[in-house]
Amino acid sequence: MIVEFEQGLSLISAALLGGAIGFEREIHGKAAGLRTNILICLGAAAFTVVSGSMEASPQALGRMTAAVITGVGFLGAGVLIHEGSGVHGLTTAACIWLVSSIGIACGAGMYFIALLTTLLALLVLMGLSPFTRRIRKKYRKARKHPES
Repeated sequence: MIVEFEQGLSLISAALLGGAIGFEREIHGKAAGLRTNILICLGAAAFTVVSGSMEASPQALGRMTAAVITGVGFLGAGVLIHEGSGVHGLTTAACIWLVSSIGIACGAGMYFIALLTTLLALLVLMGLSPFTRRIRKKYRKARKHPES
């Protein structure tokens, strides 16, 4: 019964923390929003919980983690858009990768690491956005009007 409660807590935590990242992505209209991030985080947690229940060896958990990361890499690649000389979707792809790590941490029962990672990610996504806009604006002006 305790094991089932812990496993349930892992899945619920993954859904909530993945949802926090997904909510930020959703309000900014990104391709991978609320549902996508919840599902990725929840799936990574479920794979971790199941792998931990099937085999007690640390190698099995390591193999599962590597498989999740590889699979999530394909999802991340799917959101990248090559447009002209630029690439769009890198932050969304990074979020997909990050959310899978949060799910793995939840599935492994590392709730503090999962929560701290989520909070730091939200700080980066929301807190640095105005700063990066100012940098881009400043350097766009400098490129348009280079000083001789």
